[in-house]
This record gives sequence, structure tokens and C-alpha cells, in this order.
Amino acid sequence: MRIKPLISLMLGFIAATAVAATTPLVPKPASVTEISGEFRFSSPTTYSVPAYAGDSVAHVFNLLKADLEKGAGTTFTPATGKAEINLTLNPDLGPEAYLLSINPQGITAAASRPAGFFYALQTLRQLLPFTTQTAPATLPCLEIADAPRFGWRGFMLDEGRHIFGKDEVKKVLDMMAAYKMNRFHWHLTEDQGWRIEIKKYPKLTEVGAQRGSKSLGWRKMEPDTVAYGGFYTQDDIREIVAYAADRFIEVVPEIDIPGHTQAAVAAYPELLACDPENPHEVWLMQGVSPDVMNVANPAAVQMAKDIIDELVPLFPFPYLHLGGDECPTDKWEANAQCVAQLDSIGSTNFRDLQLNFYKQLNDHMATKPESDRRKLIFWNEVLHGNTDMLPSDITIMAWVGADKAALDAAGRGMTTILSPQIPYYINRKQSPLATEPVSQGAGTETLEAVYNYVPLKNVPANLHDKYLGVQANFWSEYVITPEFLEYLMMPRLAAVAEAAWTPQNLRDYSDFRTRIRAQEPMLRARDWNFAPHEFMNE
Repeated sequence: MRIKPLISLMLGFIAATAVAATTPLVPKPASVTEISGEFRFSSPTTYSVPAYAGDSVAHVFNLLKADLEKGAGTTFTPATGKAEINLTLNPDLGPEAYLLSINPQGITAAASRPAGFFYALQTLRQLLPFTTQTAPATLPCLEIADAPRFGWRGFMLDEGRHIFGKDEVKKVLDMMAAYKMNRFHWHLTEDQGWRIEIKKYPKLTEVGAQRGSKSLGWRKMEPDTVAYGGFYTQDDIREIVAYAADRFIEVVPEIDIPGHTQAAVAAYPELLACDPENPHEVWLMQGVSPDVMNVANPAAVQMAKDIIDELVPLFPFPYLHLGGDECPTDKWEANAQCVAQLDSIGSTNFRDLQLNFYKQLNDHMATKPESDRRKLIFWNEVLHGNTDMLPSDITIMAWVGADKAALDAAGRGMTTILSPQIPYYINRKQSPLATEPVSQGAGTETLEAVYNYVPLKNVPANLHDKYLGVQANFWSEYVITPEFLEYLMMPRLAAVAEAAWTPQNLRDYSDFRTRIRAQEPMLRARDWNFAPHEFMNE
């Protein structure tokens, strides 16, 4: 559900004065007010955290403590009496909302849940210097009342085409956390590679995670001959999921089936291929492969169920993404088993084979204990089939013709996530300059273009609750190195984060540009590669 506007209690907390020019915060809070005076950190500075189940508020503070100390130029120590930094519980606030008050006597962060404290401390960190401090820092006195616009603030990373490794994924999660994003959509399977260990089907990684070319062919560009591969073990997955959870990020895995599955078909052609008598290999090209799963083969359906059974305990969050995009039906149309199944379900639309496949997987999910059930997410192409086969609680991720597709899904009673290919595919070129590295697009997805997309534009108010939020996507056909990944991500990820968090009436590109430029020291201090276009002197 969409996060509701700030409650009146929070708004009443703020005096009606001008927004401080000294707070280059991203995303922009719902309300920031400058008050007179300043707060200087002591050496050491005392702090107090409230008791909370599992000591989870203390865990939040301890997670960020070293970074806050670095910015404050001092050390923090638990208070034995009155504290200078106080974290206090306020049950009237929403689960991700917070109040942050800085006055000459100290700093108070109020929230109702650990997530709210995490975001309050992220805001505090942005207020602190990112250069080396030789003396305790001073902060201007402020009152901030804040809560997110949307509950889903997402980023998707495709590691099917190219894999970046655990350290880089953690770095991406840190980028997301800094800008209060909370959904990491992890695209783990593709025609060009299967990147997650499935113990029941070891050849998915023994065969499907390897290929004979590092770069992928496209049009006149031929594949190279460099052996390339890699995957995440289930222990790797658990480690990354735990790292994300510490940062209040839920990891949503995507196993893209039945299309985009040539790597899986190459591993198990006897179970998955529509033509198992022919050779199959992990794909070396970009684009859309016609080598899709044979959804009419009971063995293929069972394999998909088995894969889901291994995913559920690895990803203990409410959602599972099963893909559904760009699935050619050519091989189904030439396969007697598929033709017979289409007739048996009373349809002439081959797309309905895909929906019938998903129905079987959803029915399998329904047999699980409630704690192990997952809501299913699909790309918006599934709307081209008979969605009556599926429950109404599926979620549509709208990418192609996103605004229209999302409105269609919402009108059918489904929840939806806005992830428009233009301009939220932030793997695309961000500048038309000839010096830009080779990637997709023509350079029109500039920081300004990304920022100026307006979620919910012209959406009737009665459908707003069907819009879970927004998400940036990153596809890695051309992107091989972590440095190039970060170069294309930043600072455009911050622009999407602000659309997800900040009320629309407070969003303004020139204001955002001023604030993101002021954050250059933060980007450099964290060793994040970023595109320099908006940081150059004019």
C-alpha cells in the first residue's frame, strides 16, 4: 500500500519558517526548519537508546556509530546521566517515519520502529562533514519531520548477463541505504547465465553459470572468446540477505521463467527444452532468445516448483519475482505437447500457456505454510494473457509503456510498481557526449530526465493505493565492471530515491541539483564511482 501523508502530529512539530539552505539532504525530507543556534559535539559525546525487542534499536545505532563518529570528529559513549544524543520511542509515528531535532543542548531522534531510527541516523550522517575532522563538528539547529511517500523504493540489479560479486552487491546496498531505498530486486537468471546455487539441480551452475564469452554479441559486435562465469552459493545469498536486512532492505529475488531461460535449458535440455534433440548452450548474445522452457512438460513445471522450494528459505520476505517478460512463443507453437495443452485449457492464445504455468506455481505456493508463502511479481507482459487464471493479489512491475500498463493493472485490482524503461533504466547512457562509454540508449536518460519523471501522474485518486512505489532498473548487457556499474548508477539512483521518498509538491530539479552537488564529498569519501557531469564547475 502507498504510505499515507505525514500525520498532523508530525506537521505540528515544525514551526512555519523557511527551509534551511544549509541542509543538502537527499532525499529531501517532508519538512525541514532551521532554528536559531548550533550544536557542538563533545569529546566524547554521550548517547542513549531505548529498550526495544531484540535490542534492535541499539543494533541500528551500533551499525552506524563508527560512521557517525567519523563525521562528528569525536567518539560516542553510553550516557550514565543526561545524554547529548537521545533516541526516543514515539508510537504515534509510522513504521518508517522519524522526527529529528537538533538544538544547542543535543540531538533527539524519535521513531516508532527500528527502521525509523535508521533513517533518522542516515539523515544525521548526511548533515555531518565527510572530510577528516580534527575537532568535534558543529551542526546548525534544525527540526525535521519525515516519512516516505511510497513503501516500495526499489533498485533492480541484473547479474544474469554479468556478475559483480558479493563485495559490490554490498556496496550497492550501502548506496541504497544512504538514500533510504528499501527493496533490492536481484535479477539472478538469464539466457546468458544462471547465478544462484540450486542444490537439487547442480548443473544450473555447473553448466548454466558458465559461457564462452565475457562480452556479449550484439548486431555487428561479435562475442569474444574469453571464458566467463560465476554464481552465488546459498551461503553467499544468506550473507547478502542478512547484510541487506541490517539496512532495512528486503531482497526480492527474480528467477525469470519461462522466457530468458536459455542458460537453464542448456543445463537441463531433457527437462526444459521444447526440442531436446537439438544442441543448447548458454547464450553469448544480447537480446531475446527464443529458447524458452517447455511449460507443457510436467518435468519442467516440477523443476520450477523445486527451485521455488529452495528460494523460499533463502529469501524470507513477502515477494518473489518470476519474470514473465519477453517470452517468445515460437517454440511452443511448434511443439505438439504445448499445442495440446493450449487446447486443453480452451485457449488459442499461446501467451495463456505462460499464465497456466504461473497458475500451477501459484497453486504450489498456496500449499505451503502461511509463513512460507510469497506474493508473486511479474513484468507487465503477463497482462497480455488471461490473468483470470491468477489471483488478484499478484503485483505487476510496469516497465514497457509503464504508466499505461500500471493503470491497467490497478484497474484490474492488482498492485503495481512503476519502473518505466524511459527514464528509470539507469544502465542507459546518461549523456550524448561522444566520450561516454558504450551502453544502451542515446544519452537522453540524463539526471534531469530521470528526476523529472512524475509517479502517479494523471492516476485517479481511487487507484493510488494500488501503486506500491517506484523502482530503478539496471541491466548489464554492456556493463562488465563494478566501476562502470557505479558510474551509470550514481547520481541517478539518488534521483529515483527522491521520487520514492519525497512528496511530489516538494520536488524541484534545480533544488535537487544543488543538493546532490553538495554531496560530492560524501560520494568521494565512500569511494563510490559516479558520473561527473553534474558536479563540474560551470
